[in-house]
Amino acid sequence: MFHLKGKVAVVTGAARGIGRSISLALSQAGATIALIDLSADSLQGVHDEITAQGGQASMHACDITDPDMVAATFKDITEQHNALHILVNNAGITRDNLLMRLSQEDWEAPIRTNLTGAFNCTRAAVRPMMKQRYGRIINIASVVGMMGNAGQANYAASKAGLIGLTKSTAKEFGSRAITANALAPGFITTDMTAELPESTVQKLTENIPLGRMGKPEDVAPAVVFLASEDAGYITGQILPIDGGMVM
Repeated sequence: MFHLKGKVAVVTGAARGIGRSISLALSQAGATIALIDLSADSLQGVHDEITAQGGQASMHACDITDPDMVAATFKDITEQHNALHILVNNAGITRDNLLMRLSQEDWEAPIRTNLTGAFNCTRAAVRPMMKQRYGRIINIASVVGMMGNAGQANYAASKAGLIGLTKSTAKEFGSRAITANALAPGFITTDMTAELPESTVQKLTENIPLGRMGKPEDVAPAVVFLASEDAGYITGQILPIDGGMVM
């Protein structure tokens, strides 16, 4: 078990799915968690789970596409917890459709949240991290950003951009002992995938060597490792967590 006692971690999109699982896992490793989502009410469940297990957490409503709101939220978090060591850029949305049918808004929405939102949070987080000369930035990308997917040109572009942001961040801040890495989950069972027809799920799993969809709990342990001091010499890397889809 990797130990994160004394560390403060920010997790965006923390209310459910992968974000919830990551928040619980980081807390179980000893970190204090600053939970971010659009609504503070949506965070109550995961906050209560963390505190019931003896962990510490705070809830913060923030639209990560708004740079001023992000700056204010991260300032509040840093003042409340006296530090900011770990950032997990997990918040993401989809607007699936064939490229020819995508409206301008549906094209831009995933870019704003998945990529620009991560940029806004990273820019706000690196300031306290530089002062500490310690930081762990972990971006939740997607295998779709590595291989593309029909009907997801917008989502794939946002996640491919997130991979580029990860590598650039790693190069810019490595001298300050700040690492930046990305995880690329495959098809994970979340609210996003719950609406898929059974026939689609079956077809997807046929292309996964491990023969099953992933779970949020398959992603969280890798975040805990990359957030730990044990991963201090790993930066700029993209780790697929996909059951072997893109090997």
